[in-house]
Amino acid sequence: MTTVTQTDDDIVPRLEAASERVQRAHKAAASVIFGQDVVIERTLITLLSGGHALLIGVPGLAKTLLVETLGRVLGLDAKRIQFTPDLMPSDIIGAEVLEDAPGQRRSFRFIKGPIFTQLLMADEINRASPKTQSALLQAMQEHHVTVAGTRHDTPAPFHVLATQNPLEQEGTYPLPEAQLDRFLLQVDVTYPDLIAERRMLYSTTGTEEKKLEAVLNGGELMSIQRLVRQIPVPDKVVEAILKLVRSARPGTGASEETDRFVAWGPGPRASQALMLAVRAKALIDGRLAPSIDDVVALADPVLKHRMALTFAARAEGQDLGQIIARLASAVE
Repeated sequence: MTTVTQTDDDIVPRLEAASERVQRAHKAAASVIFGQDVVIERTLITLLSGGHALLIGVPGLAKTLLVETLGRVLGLDAKRIQFTPDLMPSDIIGAEVLEDAPGQRRSFRFIKGPIFTQLLMADEINRASPKTQSALLQAMQEHHVTVAGTRHDTPAPFHVLATQNPLEQEGTYPLPEAQLDRFLLQVDVTYPDLIAERRMLYSTTGTEEKKLEAVLNGGELMSIQRLVRQIPVPDKVVEAILKLVRSARPGTGASEETDRFVAWGPGPRASQALMLAVRAKALIDGRLAPSIDDVVALADPVLKHRMALTFAARAEGQDLGQIIARLASAVE
């Protein structure tokens, strides 16, 4: 018994064809981004789920290159915004200007900002003020913005891949909880291993330039996103998702550790994100349905940015990732 009913008889060959295309896109991106296979996979999971990703890591780990590469490989129109402390909301959304043409009445015309693109890279998003950060909220959730009472839709598909410096660095502003919840996954970008870094040295300091070809386009990506939502999910996987997310909420009595160490936990949007993410991971791996192992594997990127530690947890040196890992191990 599953929670999703197959709507047509050809879903298996469609899933296999889609998986092959996505694996080609992954391989193409990995030929440029060395030693970050997990990061590439989780970013693709985000895009196949129709969501937004928050890439966190110190400068110089190819976060910007990753977004540019995926834009080319997936055939998406991409734009980049460098977030700075003096960036204004109108620099992201756009603004109305007064036109005064000879012989015509004065009128306002809306000039679209860089947010009107299929793949938006918000580079170092936590360097901008909270007011500017929140300018992305409506577009990320509702895929449109409202200026002077007029609605302006973003292109389809629309995805935000934001990069962020670690919060302990100077000149950064923590993202509001409401905006953090809009990101489907938090993808931690770590240092490459020795072998990958050696390959990187040879590849990036020579004269040969890697040329990437588009494997998909925007329309095909949206078709795969719809296909992801049709993948059947076994009841045991649904129960594992619910158990995991609910156990991460303090005050519910589900976990003594959570009650003591977690100040606030994930809402229902986390369950929705995990449900979509495990389906997308199954498609990438060439499987016809997700498993509980997928729930465990994606628990950290789905939950980490939707939880906060209590003062007692910080005083005792508790780590949010370790807490999530223990909660996830309980659903295996």
